[in-house]
Amino acid sequence: MSDTAQGGRPHGEGGARKTLGTERGGGDPATRGRTTIADGVVEKIAGMAARDVMGVHAMGGGLARTFGAVRDRVPGGRSVTRGVKAEVGEVQTALDLDIVVEYGVAIAEVAKAVRENVIAAVERMTGLEVVEVNIAVGDVKLPDEVEEEEAEPRLQ
Repeated sequence: MSDTAQGGRPHGEGGARKTLGTERGGGDPATRGRTTIADGVVEKIAGMAARDVMGVHAMGGGLARTFGAVRDRVPGGRSVTRGVKAEVGEVQTALDLDIVVEYGVAIAEVAKAVRENVIAAVERMTGLEVVEVNIAVGDVKLPDEVEEEEAEPRLQ
């Protein structure tokens, strides 16, 4: 059967038709490669989202906050990942957060708001499914407490 019998143009009059899949690059651009997202990227997104919630005073346990206070004094040393640990797979991620809450807030409500904000931010920005967000409340910031990072140096 000739090309003209199949409804196409003969090769001598403009060439053969291109069919799907034979064009340069082949197919949908979204399927031409892999995107990997580092644990640290997810940790930064989650850390920023958690800090945005009212009632969260700080991130990290006591020791992490102490080291973080020293790191924060170094220019460019502030770490938004303090208190956040992520495990990232190909399509899913799980997060562990250590937070310090303000005195007087309902801890269960703050934890719920943190969980919702973190899940929304991570899923929107990365496309990963967040399978769990575990929150450990390690301390309560009392109104009259002075944090080490806020204290005035004894010597000048």
